[in-house]
Amino acid sequence: MPKILIIEDEAAIRRVLKKIISEENEAYNVEEAEDGMQGIEMIMKTDYDLVFCDIKMPKMDGVEVLEKTKKIKPEIPIVMISGHGDLETAVNTMRLGAFDYISKPPDLNRLLNTVRNALDRKELVVENKRLKKKVSKSYEMVGESKAISHIKDIIEKVAATDARVLITGPNGTGKELVAHWLHEKSDRSNATMVEVNCAAIPSELIESELFGHVKGSFTGANKDRAGKFEAANGGTIFLDEIGDMSLSAQAKVLRALQENKISRVGSDKDIKVNVRVVAATNKDLKEEISEGRFREDLYHRLAVILIQVPSLNDRREDIPLLVEFFSQKIAEEQGGVKKAFSKEAIQLLQEYDWTGNIRELRNVVERLIILGEKEVSQRDITLFASK
Repeated sequence: MPKILIIEDEAAIRRVLKKIISEENEAYNVEEAEDGMQGIEMIMKTDYDLVFCDIKMPKMDGVEVLEKTKKIKPEIPIVMISGHGDLETAVNTMRLGAFDYISKPPDLNRLLNTVRNALDRKELVVENKRLKKKVSKSYEMVGESKAISHIKDIIEKVAATDARVLITGPNGTGKELVAHWLHEKSDRSNATMVEVNCAAIPSELIESELFGHVKGSFTGANKDRAGKFEAANGGTIFLDEIGDMSLSAQAKVLRALQENKISRVGSDKDIKVNVRVVAATNKDLKEEISEGRFREDLYHRLAVILIQVPSLNDRREDIPLLVEFFSQKIAEEQGGVKKAFSKEAIQLLQEYDWTGNIRELRNVVERLIILGEKEVSQRDITLFASK
């Protein structure tokens, strides 16, 4: 049931507005406030779907109510009520975030259209927030171990900065989750995060993939093409498995980091880019440097902040939480019922040697849920979880 608040010091105007809105739809729950201060108190206590607010009122005028509401509950659409002499102010309130304004006396059709549009907008904002939370949950970092808590602390401290981060750790430990958390908690979260798996791209194509190319620069280059750095402009680029990148591509990445500009393959034209670089590797880059396979100057550019993601064997205390998380997620994905794991089953999983880390654990949990009984038992582990 939509809740609507009318903040208006003239009782006659409040009655007219309430009558029109209530008669349009009996499901609307319309409440009143006789001044701005009372209106703000009610807004703080109740989640309204729409607020009508007069501009000229004693104690607190409508502009101040608008500004305060946008700070405490920015998702609420606010429609300003203006007298003839307040029209210029009403238009200015649109710049401050007002949804719309109506003039006194209110026109019936205009008022009802405004109500419908504002409620549709509120519903859309709420749905977008719900979807964003759903997306964010896809990259949730699960665990309360000392190692994971330390990583979360680092992310909280550095996410809002543009400091470059190098994430290290074995395959399957969740390095990409750390990268996504860094992006989603940063000021760049509304922009794009572009992921590049450097190990999956042939060495002869990596430069074109990262920096783009111009038509005719090599066989098969039939048209100009932007690279990943351009696609990530204003956002974040995640260079996964950067230890597998060729030395020539490393040189170009170094220049991009030093000068904030790149050039497409086959072109001498510079393109300015504003990109935060997060990199990850399962290799020991210092050893790679000593073997001449990785540039030391690039390493120092990338490793402003170092995050070491532990293996699952080094955070066994997180396994019960991870099993619970994967069980819930798999049930949602497959439309089934979440299965419980017995204490004995959890204990056996904690004793395993997880060479494949988190990725392997998820596969095992899914296998047990599909093949096991209603409650996954020690017997199920013995039958279906052997490696």
